[in-house]
Amino acid sequence: MLSRRRFAGLTVAATTASALSQAVTSPAKAKSGPQTIVLVHGAWHGGWCWRRVADRLERKGHKVFAPTLTGLGERSHLIDAKTGLATHVTDIVNVIKWENLNGIVLVGHSYGGAVINGVTEQVQDKIASLVFLEAFVPDNGDSLEVGASQPVKDAIAAAKGRGDISLKPVPAAVFRVNEKDRAWVDAMCTPQPIATLTEKAVFTGARDKIAKKTYIRAKGFPSVPFDTLLAKFKTDAAWKTHEMACGHDAMVDSPDELAGLIEGAA
Repeated sequence: MLSRRRFAGLTVAATTASALSQAVTSPAKAKSGPQTIVLVHGAWHGGWCWRRVADRLERKGHKVFAPTLTGLGERSHLIDAKTGLATHVTDIVNVIKWENLNGIVLVGHSYGGAVINGVTEQVQDKIASLVFLEAFVPDNGDSLEVGASQPVKDAIAAAKGRGDISLKPVPAAVFRVNEKDRAWVDAMCTPQPIATLTEKAVFTGARDKIAKKTYIRAKGFPSVPFDTLLAKFKTDAAWKTHEMACGHDAMVDSPDELAGLIEGAA
């Protein structure tokens, strides 16, 4: 029969061994520190649309970049017929290069999904996580002209028929932006270069090599293309998916929730 002292010693030893075993097999998750986040806006918008989200992320210590793409927003004076998808990919690649960014959480909204797809093809080693927010996720040879909703396709065809180099902004009400912010968003949006919507995307598989990929759908905006992408990624274990109850411009309508989702994607 074991003495009381020996029994207590064996119990302590067993407990210690069990704790060490759990520490080896189930290591605690390291707390993520400040992240480097690059936010890419969609068609007709500019870096201005990310201000609310960027402010929230910066207050938490993250380094945030929200560049405006060539020909839009405060860079609208640079628009010309040659401004295409490749131009916008270069815009973001150059930010990453000249700011010497690494371990990036790269976020693309709507058309910006095509941009971050192209960026990943060029600087895959700089990217830790991809977030497609209400975004197109093109395969090789796809263009926004092909993947967009029918009304947008019709608008592009009409603009091309007139020889226009740009497409006028879609009203904020169509994107279901909250009523309070619609006038502001309409005042800030500028024409989108046509070539950005017709140029074919390049995809050789770089996107698939990024370990962390997230697709976020704002269900307050009806969109068959985005619903199709959400359904696809819900069944793909390599992707995380989230749904928000707001309009297409989630960064305007729900900045707190979106900032949290972007942090969680890091």
